[in-house]
Amino acid sequence: MIIAGVPVGGLSQQEAAQRLTQAYGVPVELRYQDAIIQIKPALVGFNLDMTAMLAAADLQRINQPFWSAFWAYLWGNLAKPEEVPLIATISEDRLRSYLQAEIAPRYDQPAAPAMPVVGSTNFSSGNPGTTLDLDRAVVLIKDALRSSSSRIVNLTYSRSTPPRPSFSVLTTMLKQVIDVDGFDGITEIYVKDLESGTELNVAYEKGKDLQPDIAFTAASTMKIPIMMTVYRHASEPTPQSISDQMELMIRYSENGPADKLLQDVVDKNLGPLSVSNDLKALGMQNTFLAGYFYPGAPLLQHFKTPANSRTDVNTSPDDYNQTTPTEMGMLLEDIYQCSEFGGGALTAVFGGEISQTECKQMITYLEMDRIGVLIQGGLPDGARVAHKHGWITDTDGYIHTIGDAAIVYSPRGNYILSIFMNHPTQLVWESANLLFAKLSTAVYNYYNQNQ
Repeated sequence: MIIAGVPVGGLSQQEAAQRLTQAYGVPVELRYQDAIIQIKPALVGFNLDMTAMLAAADLQRINQPFWSAFWAYLWGNLAKPEEVPLIATISEDRLRSYLQAEIAPRYDQPAAPAMPVVGSTNFSSGNPGTTLDLDRAVVLIKDALRSSSSRIVNLTYSRSTPPRPSFSVLTTMLKQVIDVDGFDGITEIYVKDLESGTELNVAYEKGKDLQPDIAFTAASTMKIPIMMTVYRHASEPTPQSISDQMELMIRYSENGPADKLLQDVVDKNLGPLSVSNDLKALGMQNTFLAGYFYPGAPLLQHFKTPANSRTDVNTSPDDYNQTTPTEMGMLLEDIYQCSEFGGGALTAVFGGEISQTECKQMITYLEMDRIGVLIQGGLPDGARVAHKHGWITDTDGYIHTIGDAAIVYSPRGNYILSIFMNHPTQLVWESANLLFAKLSTAVYNYYNQNQ
């Protein structure tokens, strides 16, 4: 006779019970990657119903007539008795609790994020993690507990990709890039994750942190808010004459078309102030346009802002147009949200005056600004980026401020990147451009490790 897979022929009930207890008391061996764990059946709530199994076996013996069985034995025709199945209980709750409390915390491997490679714009490869497949483990272990011979379980698990490092890690890396470069001017960098909404703002000079939201000359980055205000006033569909001037303003960064759009579409005399009013309506206190671009244009209003009122830092920003990296990045985010989802601040503040179609057109124009330097210079070939750069040569014949604000569309996440630099003596184009590109590469690599 066989009870629960264990041969017990010729044994007494007590002996059979002992053999069953011995067979099903063998620990189940769990194999989780390189680890081997022994668990006692009783620990996870496994109990044999010995009384019921022995009673079923005895019933089979009683129901088989002695003499017919005896003669069948003599002639070699003894019929094999039906096997008595296993009768046992398993506490799934206790099994799950054990796996959750003892196995997963000890043997799961958390994924390790990639970390910056010191002195470069690269990140090391992170390590993937493993997580026990709890539901599958319960099924496999219950099967092993019910078997008298197959007592080994190879636990299955899922792999998790290395997580992205925190923005604090990226902050440290960006400072290291500036330090290695040796730039001794002011750099402010604003990054915003367009999925999570997490922000980073670094203001840095000569190895020291500065309070962010520094006032910089906006230069041609101001053409982003000009474009927004023009679309607010223009009819839809956009007339070809406006589209032609818009392309010249954004793609080729020409000042004449910017003035023409403000005068013809917004307001002949006070177009720049309309841009400033729109920015204020969007909650931007530090970005303004106080006059037209043409030489000798009058200053229409003197703007005092929180940024240009600071006494701890001064980039000598232009009285005609100023911004901060944060606010220029915020405006790009507003355009992005409008273009992608038809909502955001532009829709909330201006109602139906700026449509999703018009926001998509703005993104298209910003994508035309393909000069291959600054932020774009640090991105892989063919990377999608919608941005506007800007710098001017001051009256002393030197460049002192360069800015670039971008929406970067990357395989592992879209983000805003806004960088402005200032040097009181001279911002040398070649070295500044290279530093812009390195900072852009660092942010891109942060989002796209191992791509």
